[in-house]
Amino acid sequence: MTAPLHLFLLFLLLPISLSQTLTGVFLDCGAYAGSTVNGLDWVPDNDFISSGTPKDIKVEVLNTTLATVRTFPLQNNVLKKFCYEIPADRTRKYLVRTTYYYGGVNGNANPPVFDQIVDGTFWGVVNTTDEYRSGNSSYYEGVFMPTGKNLSVCLAANTYTDSDPFISALEVVLLWDQLYNSTDFRAYGLSLVARNSFGHDGPVIGYPDDQFNRYWEPFGTDAFPQSTLQDLSVSGIWSLPPPKVFQTRLARSLVEPLILPWPPGRLPSGQRYYIALYFADDQASYSGNSRTMDITINGVSYYNNLTATPAGVVVFTKEWPLAGITNLTLTPAGGSTAGPLINAGEVFRLLPSGGKTLPRDVIAMINLRRSFRNPPADWNGDPCLPSQYPWTGVTCSEGRRIRVVSLNLTSMGLYGSISPSISNLTALTSILLGNNGLSRTIPDLSPLKGLQFLHLEDNWLRGTIPPSLGTLQNLQEL
Repeated sequence: MTAPLHLFLLFLLLPISLSQTLTGVFLDCGAYAGSTVNGLDWVPDNDFISSGTPKDIKVEVLNTTLATVRTFPLQNNVLKKFCYEIPADRTRKYLVRTTYYYGGVNGNANPPVFDQIVDGTFWGVVNTTDEYRSGNSSYYEGVFMPTGKNLSVCLAANTYTDSDPFISALEVVLLWDQLYNSTDFRAYGLSLVARNSFGHDGPVIGYPDDQFNRYWEPFGTDAFPQSTLQDLSVSGIWSLPPPKVFQTRLARSLVEPLILPWPPGRLPSGQRYYIALYFADDQASYSGNSRTMDITINGVSYYNNLTATPAGVVVFTKEWPLAGITNLTLTPAGGSTAGPLINAGEVFRLLPSGGKTLPRDVIAMINLRRSFRNPPADWNGDPCLPSQYPWTGVTCSEGRRIRVVSLNLTSMGLYGSISPSISNLTALTSILLGNNGLSRTIPDLSPLKGLQFLHLEDNWLRGTIPPSLGTLQNLQEL
């Protein structure tokens, strides 16, 4: 394994103000009323999704945001996605967190396994079984940049799903531009693997200690934890870790290596990871000790001759290969008179972006959805992506330029009208809308030069057949 070259050391770089308030959307899924928990205002989710069923779980919980869920029907919906639509700025990045607590809502002993998706990107599989058996909720966190005016967060049944997918809570938090700014979010998303405050033995650190409500879980309380001896003024690290994570650390009192099995668990092969490690030494300014260390990950040199200071330092890499069990080793460098230490760390898996459907096609499909009084329940999110989760009745092209090429909604029980925007779907080769309850007139379809099949029979359409259909030279069936 060779180490990538994208490795950086950053000290105080930015004059940062921490006075701005948290900006985000906090959805208590399935709830009928809002609530305030730990200073965060939670709202019901019904204004952000048009499908699914609100339900109360079957056990009592202390956290009110876990008391209800929204479920989505499994029957006839395998490989169909159901999406929350959160208004967003497509030039900014957002922290997305989904939280799950099953509570026996489907009647099965174990929670279902299903997929989660952000815009056109497959985020991963939701499997909460082990944590639920231990009596705990589960959360998944990532950082994404929207592909349009809304950020879509979707759940979808896969072939292993045995009961209705569900969700307890959804958070979408606007991040400052400086956070995780080494990642090209047009090409990648970030999926959290671990974020830990080393030596911390209290509850998870979140808001208001972390102004973006990132979760810093305790780690290593049985592996040489220490408390800092004086208050550290760590306020200028560009990624804005909360000062509280510098109140504890893992450290060696002797001048010998500190070896940590971190991040915990086994990681799949063939993946690359964003890693950030945080250090601050409360004794460097007055003890006379020299604390310098070399850092290796699974025996590969990560950074050499690191000196931690009271001001704090972060060492990060934007792409690092990891696989299997990981060992992080901090070794005293030559001449060091104090043992190594570490305060906190983050690891994200890089998610290749799934891309997006051509924006003109997306807008046309949204307008078509609005013209139907009862569109298919999964007509939210990206119409074509991920490729295994297109909208019901929609077929799309492959390759770099994703277009809608076919609509087959025959006998779907649709009511409403056919939006004139359908003529903007210029890659269409077939429109099959027969045997529905569609009314009003047939729109002008003359821009659809590649259209071969047009079926509108057995509807309530009125008016004359547009003469422009005669200009469609490829039309074979009408």
